[in-house]
Amino acid sequence: MLSKKVKEEIQKAYSQFLSAKSLKPRYGQKLMIAEIARTLGNIRPGDNDDDDVSAPICVIEAGTGTGKTVAYLLATLPIAKALDKRVVLATATIALQEQVVLKDLPEVVRHSGYDFDFCLAKGRGRYLCLAKLDKILSSDDGSQLIPVYEDEDAIINEQDASLYNDMMLRLSDGKWDGDRDSWESELAPEAWQRVTTDHRQCTGRKCSHVRNCSFFKARDALNDADCIVANHDMVLADLALGGGAILPPPEETIYIFDEGHHLPDKALNHFASHTRYKSTIRWLGQSEGQWPNMVEPLSKATYFSELAQPLEGQLKAVRTVLESNLHQLQELTLSVDRSQQTPRIRFEKGVAPKIMEIVAQQLRDQFAQLCDSLGKLYDELNVLIEEDYAIVPKVDLENVYSIVGAWLGRAEGNLELWRLYCDTKMNETWPLARWVTLLEYNDIVDYEIVASPILASKALAKDLWSRCSGAVVTSATLTALNSFERFKYRAGTYNDSHYAVVPSPFDFERNGVIRIPQDAVEANDTVAHTDSIISLLPDIIDPHKGSLVLFSSRRQMSDVYDQLPAELRQLILMQGVESKQALVREHKSRIDAQQGSVIFGLASFAEGVDLPGNYCIHVVIAKLPFSVPDDPLEAALSEWIEARGGNAFMEISVPDASMRLIQACGRLLRTETDSGTVTILDKRLLTKRYGKALLNSLPPFKREF
Repeated sequence: MLSKKVKEEIQKAYSQFLSAKSLKPRYGQKLMIAEIARTLGNIRPGDNDDDDVSAPICVIEAGTGTGKTVAYLLATLPIAKALDKRVVLATATIALQEQVVLKDLPEVVRHSGYDFDFCLAKGRGRYLCLAKLDKILSSDDGSQLIPVYEDEDAIINEQDASLYNDMMLRLSDGKWDGDRDSWESELAPEAWQRVTTDHRQCTGRKCSHVRNCSFFKARDALNDADCIVANHDMVLADLALGGGAILPPPEETIYIFDEGHHLPDKALNHFASHTRYKSTIRWLGQSEGQWPNMVEPLSKATYFSELAQPLEGQLKAVRTVLESNLHQLQELTLSVDRSQQTPRIRFEKGVAPKIMEIVAQQLRDQFAQLCDSLGKLYDELNVLIEEDYAIVPKVDLENVYSIVGAWLGRAEGNLELWRLYCDTKMNETWPLARWVTLLEYNDIVDYEIVASPILASKALAKDLWSRCSGAVVTSATLTALNSFERFKYRAGTYNDSHYAVVPSPFDFERNGVIRIPQDAVEANDTVAHTDSIISLLPDIIDPHKGSLVLFSSRRQMSDVYDQLPAELRQLILMQGVESKQALVREHKSRIDAQQGSVIFGLASFAEGVDLPGNYCIHVVIAKLPFSVPDDPLEAALSEWIEARGGNAFMEISVPDASMRLIQACGRLLRTETDSGTVTILDKRLLTKRYGKALLNSLPPFKREF
């Protein structure tokens, strides 16, 4: 249980923080501090090595305005310090990560009386690889490593060459730290990809440039930090490497997951396996041709040469299997509807055609041999670099190490993908979704083959919840239909974890209205619904105020825009024309100039967009946000639930729509003084039996139906 000393420390810090900031205590914030402290007070000293006792996990929903960040920091930090644990605070978005590091943590340090160190943790991919940059600038022909996919440009143009020279100059002058996010302008992904690295390509502390390495300079700061600010992806990547590879080991860590409703989907992305068929053929062909030139400088390393002998033949053998079966994949995808937003063929219940299983078995065996050879070469290069093998220049060793590491990573990814296609009969307890996506760019057609678990719960329970010392998961939207069941189902948190909802400081009934116009129609009739929106919007939008109109489909958004009166179209800023950030800036600029402005946005505007006060006095939701019908994971999950005798619509579709609808309504009130209206243009809320459940889960705005 929580010691009296730690309790008093938390209480004192909270009082001191409020006093220093001239703030009044918020009931929801006080309650959140208490709930977290009570839960984490059950952490046992030492490692979490008792399999029969689950780590204490606090899953807590707290709406906008609660002051979540301050609450979980004040509650968690002294407990972690008392137990000699470290805190890893993970957010889902860069915006929140920056806010925590630049604003929230410094304020807590300054005003609470707590004494702790914190730092920001990013993956290698956010930092410059000086070895790669040096190789580019010393290259005579500007050629680069093999691109990952066909649509990447391997040749460096004049503009990028100038960029790389500028990077080196600024590094040398100490005017840049090698962090992508601190570069003064937006960096194109393809330009950045050439000068960053991953754990397979990086030679680590053995690199010739390690003293000036931006990543390792940042990494060293993690060793002394009491609180490390990361993102969900970094935590999941660390767990995939066994835990403790980048961040502290889970057993020594208390995790805080802010924006925690994203965690299950982020985890699914990490656990999915995929490959691109034609790109893999191209990579193998280029690798095969490049290999003799790579081996030549290392020919004096006798054991390395012996290991390298079978490699070219193995690269060719895998490519032959892929090329000889390409026509079969093309035949499979002939039935794909290319009018879909993402044309794909999904295999029902995850069961692929027999011919794919046969091909997968051949490719699994071939890639297993390739991985074995590349793994041995990779290990041998590691030894040669470690021992500073004098016969071969270190720069040659490092160059080959980087390339072999990249090849090994790709080969391992292919091996795992094809392993999951060898036997595709449905697993009743832990099912997989399998599908092929048709990709077209610049007249090139490729096929992305994917296998993914339909739920992340099992993997999260195994790699995270069962290993950590304790955890806090928080967000403004963790419940669906007033229940945590959806989150538990997807995230794998335990039934005996602590679940709580703390009250919002907003006066919803006084400051907001939910309205469903009398002339609204049911959105399942697309044509009539679009016509209804076109008819209603000119009457309900105030041309002198700030409004946000949220659509579920880009096509409907465009159709509505095209048929609105010209005077209303002049006020509209539509997603897709400019970047999201530029669009929000322009919208705020218009409102600041006492002009009207209306944002037309899709799902990404229903969450994480902050338009306080006059920037948004009206949120219009065109349609109930049910999942896109062709989403392969949602379809596979529904299929599995139906096969087990459940009702996928009521168990998955409605709770998911509930959470998204709450998020969309959450765009209206961003501060305690905000007010306005949410208008929903989908009459199914009133006419369908699930409508009442959706309405009852929304904030308690005044209602006008």
